[in-house]
Amino acid sequence: MSRFDSAVNAYLMKHCNLHPPSSPHYPLVAHTSTNYYSSVAYPSVAEVGVRVVKLGNSSVTFELALFEKGVPDVKAVCDFIHVFVERATGRPAKTGMAPELREGLEQLCKGGEPVKSKSKL
Repeated sequence: MSRFDSAVNAYLMKHCNLHPPSSPHYPLVAHTSTNYYSSVAYPSVAEVGVRVVKLGNSSVTFELALFEKGVPDVKAVCDFIHVFVERATGRPAKTGMAPELREGLEQLCKGGEPVKSKSKL
């Protein structure tokens, strides 16, 4: 799961102005499941595509796909749900997620540009 978690956190930090260790709100993983189809081995470059399939009041459901650079077949697909909670209470905010966070996540909804993160395995 670390490639998927890293891709989501990189997006949150870059596009949603979220700094998980110190932001007033932070994401908790509520659910994750992964279907593996084939492997990607070193020194291949892995790419992870990220999109939002559901955006709730305080939660977001991501779908992530793992690819090997230059190979069109999907290597794995991950469903990943984050619930954003207040640091002070550990509970979702009554007003939902912060507007800046929501705006950044909306960019990954239908019609948004696909986001890919690359790393060597």
